[in-house]
Amino acid sequence: VLSFIIFICYIASLAASFMMAPLLEFLLALFLFFAYASKLNEKFKGLYWPLADFLRCVTAAIIYFAISIAAVSKYNDGASKAAGVFGFIATIVFAIDFYITFNDLVTVLKQGTSDPPEGRKSEDEDSDSDSD
Repeated sequence: VLSFIIFICYIASLAASFMMAPLLEFLLALFLFFAYASKLNEKFKGLYWPLADFLRCVTAAIIYFAISIAAVSKYNDGASKAAGVFGFIATIVFAIDFYITFNDLVTVLKQGTSDPPEGRKSEDEDSDSDSD
């Protein structure tokens, strides 16, 4: 929702050249929302979905921070200032989201690496020694 508001603000401002970043972020967030809602993430196991969500949050926070600084410092109209302020709020929201997603990602990866691999024999089973 915040990305859509920022997109509308950039359309109405003199900084219309920045409108592509919030539009792409809005569409990507919408795609991931529908992918999780329709259980598409369970059907396509080839893509690691939590990592994709984490990378989306990190890149969105960085891009929103950069274009918000440019919009607030370079343009003087009210819509550009509003888009910049909403962009800073979006930066904070995405930073919190990638922190939470990172903690979930680390927990999942720790659980995945602590399981012993199946099909692996112990040293006692693998030795062909006849010295017993």
